[in-house]
Amino acid sequence: MAAPSKSSEAMIFYDIAMRPPIASTCCSPNPWKSRMALNFKNVAYSTTWVPFPDVAQVRRALDMDACRKFGDGTNFYTLPILIDSDTNSKIGDSFDIAVYLQTKYPNSGSGNLFPPQKLDFVFDQGVPLLIPLSDQKESGYGEYSQFNTSVDEAFSNHVGLMAHNFPFDPVNMEASRAEFIRRAGLKSWDDFDIQGEKREKLKESLRLMLGDLGKLFLRDTSGPFLLGEQASYADLIVGGWLRMMRVTLPENEWEEVRGWHGGIFGRLYDGLEKYAEVK
Repeated sequence: MAAPSKSSEAMIFYDIAMRPPIASTCCSPNPWKSRMALNFKNVAYSTTWVPFPDVAQVRRALDMDACRKFGDGTNFYTLPILIDSDTNSKIGDSFDIAVYLQTKYPNSGSGNLFPPQKLDFVFDQGVPLLIPLSDQKESGYGEYSQFNTSVDEAFSNHVGLMAHNFPFDPVNMEASRAEFIRRAGLKSWDDFDIQGEKREKLKESLRLMLGDLGKLFLRDTSGPFLLGEQASYADLIVGGWLRMMRVTLPENEWEEVRGWHGGIFGRLYDGLEKYAEVK
């Protein structure tokens, strides 16, 4: 591992707080991508935890535009945000944060977040997402950007397996649930509770999707990552969603996911543990 990066002041990383203990229950995939990128680069930062109902207010207070919109065109305010006082920079999208870290600290920590590789995973979502994904800026890492979009679409289409188990803080649980209900256009929280045949069909869809994604990990079996022993941001993209599933799926279903397709995703999850420290 390369030497730690040098910064005159720790960066501030904003993530969504769930129920205590926060370090064990944080489960938003995009903040997880950024946390692992920060740890990958071994940069100094501290986390500011934002209660779920306060996310929009905090983002607006930081004068950060929404990077996504709801299907009706209204702003969708979410996290992560990274503030770097060294450069007077505020970045409010997980992919943009990774590009920023690679640009500022190209050789720090575990090295290059964006080594060249073929990332030809395509997901046909079939139905439009309730909250369309962020528009990606030109970054010079187009292969990674498209992979990020495809992976987000693939997992977002299976969030129905996870939503009912979100570990909201009891202090703001009712407000958090009400916001989820509003976003999804449902009538009650119980509508998120998918069970029986419908759940089994969605699980099978998830298994098949992961089988297609897992083919990329079979190109180099020398390690748990897409490039074998070398981790990259592409692994972190998938890892952010695995972190969400680990917290929000019933334990028995999470163990199923870990074991599917010869254990590819269980090994990836374990391999990314070294970048998963919550600071």
